[in-house]
Amino acid sequence: MRVIEMITIRHGDGTQVRRLRQLARLTAVLVLALLGAGCTGSGHSTLQVKPAGNAKAKAKVAASAVKITPGNGVADVDPSEGITVTAARGRLKNVTVHTSGDAVSGSFGPRNEVWHSRWALDVAQTYTVTATATGDGRGTVTTTSTFRTLTPDRTFRTKIFEGDNQTYGVGMPIILSFSQPITDKAAVERSLQLSTSQPVIGAWYWDGNQSLTFRPRAYWPVGTTVSFAGHLNGVEGAPGMYGAHTLTQTFMIGAALVAIGDTATHRTQIYYNGKLRYDWPISSGRPGDDTPDGSYLTIEKENPVEMKGPGYDLMVPWSVRFTFSGDYYHDAYWSVGEQGFENVSHGCVNLAPADAETYYNLAVPGDPITIVGSPRGGTWDDGWTEWFLSWPQYLQGSALHEAVEAGPGGSTFVNPSALPAATATAPLQTAPPDNSVAG
Repeated sequence: MRVIEMITIRHGDGTQVRRLRQLARLTAVLVLALLGAGCTGSGHSTLQVKPAGNAKAKAKVAASAVKITPGNGVADVDPSEGITVTAARGRLKNVTVHTSGDAVSGSFGPRNEVWHSRWALDVAQTYTVTATATGDGRGTVTTTSTFRTLTPDRTFRTKIFEGDNQTYGVGMPIILSFSQPITDKAAVERSLQLSTSQPVIGAWYWDGNQSLTFRPRAYWPVGTTVSFAGHLNGVEGAPGMYGAHTLTQTFMIGAALVAIGDTATHRTQIYYNGKLRYDWPISSGRPGDDTPDGSYLTIEKENPVEMKGPGYDLMVPWSVRFTFSGDYYHDAYWSVGEQGFENVSHGCVNLAPADAETYYNLAVPGDPITIVGSPRGGTWDDGWTEWFLSWPQYLQGSALHEAVEAGPGGSTFVNPSALPAATATAPLQTAPPDNSVAG
């Protein structure tokens, strides 16, 4: 449609000027009307946005904001770094990790904008991470990353002393040994998890670079089930050296069998679950071979055990060992006349045959034995001597210098100053202070 009109404008003629202005206004209306008709016609305008298209745009925004680290296709990933998923815009709904190795657990941060795996990843393992996120509640997107962790040139392995479903005494430490020296001790400690059927407070203690023990602040509660998990696979224990396996074990704590042997009074008391059950005469180490003071733990027992020394070689029945150097509670039928009156042994605690058999049948590894009254002090590491140390001293042996609170739901590291005050009393609930000092 074309509108052509010839207009002659004469100077000073107001009628012609008004007509020109009216025509301009009419033309503008016609143009706008034509544009409006074009927007509602067959529809080729790039300004048109459908609702579905808007949701897709939002999903693309969400997709561009989700990042999985390590990225897709990456090889030789450091397993100690774990997995991190972030959503810079929007929120994460779900993160799953598929692998043929150990299962991967993790947790979301505030507002579900970050997810991080809890433990180190396995070495030499392939992982596929799938993350689903939402963008402002208008659309979801799923992002995937597949990567592989490195195969280290050097690895370390870890052993635990406790046997599967075995029973131990209330003083028993968890004893770990490492095949190689550990330099990043804090990283190793962080990888260790305890679950206990009853609440327990304790700490980890390094004795050198290849031995780590856990001891409760007071003796274990009677009847506690302890489950240990060392998530050591992928932990960098020293530069370039990684753990190569995950270690788990479950064991039990039995009755509270506590022995107090007094070398000065020549008697030993045997307490069972907090009550005095026996009070027996003994003969301990003679002068020069004095049985050393200290709070020890039973290590092993044999019936009989061969004992050799200057001038003797005997098969000794009902023998329960408490030092590595060879001190036992044992049957000494040859010294019954001196028991209760005189110290005549080569360092062991001599018992009458019936008494030795009774104690032998009750004892399991980890039962506390405290020797008092001796002129000779105990020697650190001559036996399981963790209870030589006070609680503050034991805490100093942790690389993290933190305590551990354990219970049925697992364990956490806590600042020792935040713990409730200790209420256990010696010698039945905990070891006496300064127990390895000569009497």
